[in-house]
Amino acid sequence: MILGVLAPPRPAPDPERRALWSPRLDALRQDADEWCAGRSWHWRSALLAYLLWAGVRHLRDPLYSSLFGGITFGIHELGHLLFAFGGKFIGVAGGSVAQVAAPAIAAALLFRQRDYFGVAVGGAWEAFSLWNLATYIGDARSRELPLIGLTSDPIHDWNWLLGHLGILAWDHTLAGLTRLAAFSIWSGSVALGGWLCWRMASKRKG
Repeated sequence: MILGVLAPPRPAPDPERRALWSPRLDALRQDADEWCAGRSWHWRSALLAYLLWAGVRHLRDPLYSSLFGGITFGIHELGHLLFAFGGKFIGVAGGSVAQVAAPAIAAALLFRQRDYFGVAVGGAWEAFSLWNLATYIGDARSRELPLIGLTSDPIHDWNWLLGHLGILAWDHTLAGLTRLAAFSIWSGSVALGGWLCWRMASKRKG
């Protein structure tokens, strides 16, 4: 006779928490569905196709830069100036912080305006920004990327940051995690945009 080790029972899901979130998600889905009524899916589907194509390009080529790349770079450099008051570490990190924060803020503002397709676009921009950032992080040790900055001799942000923290050897791991986050956000954003375009087209036919 073989005696097995019984695993401890899993805690039952909290019904109050489920009851709290389920109506909110249902209400959000219904509001997004109602928002689709009377809106054009044609130009939005074309933009969605570009976001899908650009994401695939990012997956295949770490050096690819989408149409959002120029504004993302400008925000990155502006971030260094905005966070310079916090000392060198905060100032150096500020470029990457601003680069990641700007698309998230844009998506949040669009969400407050009930522009759900705008939220999908903002999410895709966030993903593209993270992909570009992942390439920069992964270059921390090798420093092979050409640097462009506000000074004649710009430093490599992530070489300096990770070196200052004593974790320079983590550059590829951190870059991989950043790419994973980018892929997850991009996938969700494209799925949201696709669902919204489908609902717009369905309501036009109805």
